[in-house]
Amino acid sequence: MNPGEERAAGVAPEVAPEADPVEILSRALGYEFRDREQLLTALSHASYAHETRGDRGNERLEFLGDAVLDLVVGEALYLAHPGWSEGQLTRARASLVRGDALAERARELALPTLVRLGRTELRSGGAEKDSILANVFEAVIGALYLDGGLAPVQAYVAGWFTGDPEHSLIADAKTSFQEWTHATLRATPSYHMVDDSGIEDDANRFTVEVRVAGESWGAGTGRSKRLAERAAAEAALLRREEPASSSETKPTEDDKGDR
Repeated sequence: MNPGEERAAGVAPEVAPEADPVEILSRALGYEFRDREQLLTALSHASYAHETRGDRGNERLEFLGDAVLDLVVGEALYLAHPGWSEGQLTRARASLVRGDALAERARELALPTLVRLGRTELRSGGAEKDSILANVFEAVIGALYLDGGLAPVQAYVAGWFTGDPEHSLIADAKTSFQEWTHATLRATPSYHMVDDSGIEDDANRFTVEVRVAGESWGAGTGRSKRLAERAAAEAALLRREEPASSSETKPTEDDKGDR
């Protein structure tokens, strides 16, 4: 599987123990970095930088990457969906650049194996924390922008707009269901992982349930948590569309006799 196919399938590239992180990310992003030190800084969490260099690590690059992602994702959505309103575009962008979504992108780039953490964060499992992965992902995007301008960032983000079910933006089931619950139930849905087979490459590894005000509305499975959440949202949308009559109590024979 080549790097482009790995990204489309949501598969993280394999990382050898002593592999060069710059080479790994150059291959994964489809761009040859010229400034190695800048990319290595992007991979350096503040906890690591404080212990080794006494600075703030990737925080400035994280700030820049956040702004660049907002611009590039916003532009991509604008071009991909000419019929969408401002509100639809805003909600779609928010769903794509929120922390858990960026953490999934970070995992696709093998960032949990590449991020540099201080001793305390390493001991607490920081390499798998969504907040840290989202931040290092933004820092890598910031480094990519400084190294090559908008073009390589746009090319990478364009891969999110493929027909692959994990990256398709044509129908965002989670956004659609949330819009409906806000308008109809005045509540925000929450997603809960109920099972993890622990088997790599298992198409149904994760099982996620979507709940509204404590009530289960649907469940779904997928290769990643994100896919499972989307499947759960799709199940919830199907339940929403069930005819109201199907849930009404049918008259009994006694009821008919009373008429």
